[in-house]
Amino acid sequence: MSKGFVFLAQNNENYDYVQQAYLLALSIRATQSDEYKICLVTNEKLNKKQKSVFDDVVEIPWEDAAKNSDWKIENRWKIYHATPYEENIVLDTDMIILQDISSWWDFLKNYNLFFTSKVYTYRGEVVSSDYYRKAFTENNLPNFYSGLFYFKKSDYAHDFFKITELIVNNWELFYGHYIKSHFPKRQSMDLTYSLAAKILDIENEISNNRISYPSFTHMKPKIQNWEKSTEYWQDLIGVYLTDDIHLKLGNFTQSGILHYTEKDFVNENIIYKYENYLGIKNGH
Repeated sequence: MSKGFVFLAQNNENYDYVQQAYLLALSIRATQSDEYKICLVTNEKLNKKQKSVFDDVVEIPWEDAAKNSDWKIENRWKIYHATPYEENIVLDTDMIILQDISSWWDFLKNYNLFFTSKVYTYRGEVVSSDYYRKAFTENNLPNFYSGLFYFKKSDYAHDFFKITELIVNNWELFYGHYIKSHFPKRQSMDLTYSLAAKILDIENEISNNRISYPSFTHMKPKIQNWEKSTEYWQDLIGVYLTDDIHLKLGNFTQSGILHYTEKDFVNENIIYKYENYLGIKNGH
């Protein structure tokens, strides 16, 4: 059964999400077995070097529903239909993988669909703050993080993504019915997937917060248990990446998956270190 990592990237006027996807793919190449493929779903043009790290580059199916959007999430539900793989780990592009996670696949194969519902600070603490998630706690919604989820091509997952498509295309209507407090200014895929699970009444079938993985380190600054408040975590701690791709944030060595969230985390130095580690030269 084919297995792969899949992510969708669409650039906007301010951010190069394809470059984020390229760094994510580099990190997968550096840490995972070639058994696991990498697919980018995009309508953007890739240069030769970017193309070289993906096994598959797939056009976004049907019309581009996000062409007039800055947030670029309107096509996310299409990943189910776009992927060429039977088993899929879906990631946000602003992530990197720092260690071999092949054991996660052994766990996930027992599910048709699985969402992370517990994440960690950079110091390895379980995130308990709902600073960014009042809509979940106050409306009794499943605490899903769409930055990392898994699905197997199946009728079960297909039904879930049909509901997701409906919510994406009518989000104000659905949110208005279910979210009575802390209504968001714009659509969130975390909320959309959570609502789909609530409507289908399958929260306990597709998540498990008693286990420590699959999960990720979530770098949004207000949930790091810092006494000093900040808007940008890189203002308070340094980023140290060795030539052999070991990462420290402040004094803490990182493992698993890092969701760095801040776009300027991706810079020429980090890209160069990964390319150098993998032996990727300019133009190749």
